[in-house]
Amino acid sequence: MRPYVILNAAMTLDGKIATASGSSNISGKKDLERVHEIRKECDGIMVGIGTVLADDPRLTVHKIDAKPEDNPVRVVVDSKCRTPSDARITNDDAKTIIAGANEYKEEFMKTDTYKTLKERGVKFFFSGDKRVDLKALMNYLHEEGIEKLMLEGGATLNFSMIKAGLIDEISICVAPMVVGGANAKTFFDGDGFNTMDESVKLELIDYYPLDKDFILNYKVLND
Repeated sequence: MRPYVILNAAMTLDGKIATASGSSNISGKKDLERVHEIRKECDGIMVGIGTVLADDPRLTVHKIDAKPEDNPVRVVVDSKCRTPSDARITNDDAKTIIAGANEYKEEFMKTDTYKTLKERGVKFFFSGDKRVDLKALMNYLHEEGIEKLMLEGGATLNFSMIKAGLIDEISICVAPMVVGGANAKTFFDGDGFNTMDESVKLELIDYYPLDKDFILNYKVLND
């Protein structure tokens, strides 16, 4: 068993989720409110360590009316255990789970960062050798009571999740802008598929304009 996973992101018309320099202010106010409505409906929200280090997000529900109990469990995929002890994702606004890889577990558990986070109530889950085993993590999260998970991953985590067949739905905001850049992050990066036959197929289930942006919702046709 695993959670139902919704991948949400905002991208430019040319498929970029950030510029080459890391700027990622893409969608408008209405879309941010839409994103927080989704967060409020989910039991958990997951990002990769790259997002934590670059943006230091709170991953709480704060753009709309909400109570503290509306905040989802925050999950960080952090194979090398690099989450800083002062990261906002580790505060007491909501519960936090950090997923690391087994190769780094022993050394990490000797650090002051581990002790600090443990004392703060952060939970840890270790799986895989050098990289987190995402399927094992999904099973663990389901056992922890997370039935609906929002994925706000970066390009690499997004591809790893969809390649593993772990995404059920994609909700994407397309902003009316073009940034270009060969080194700018796209919606999905990673190794990619070699042929179109290998690609993950989608079914469009909803679409609508939202202020200046445009929302597309897809069902992922997992085998």
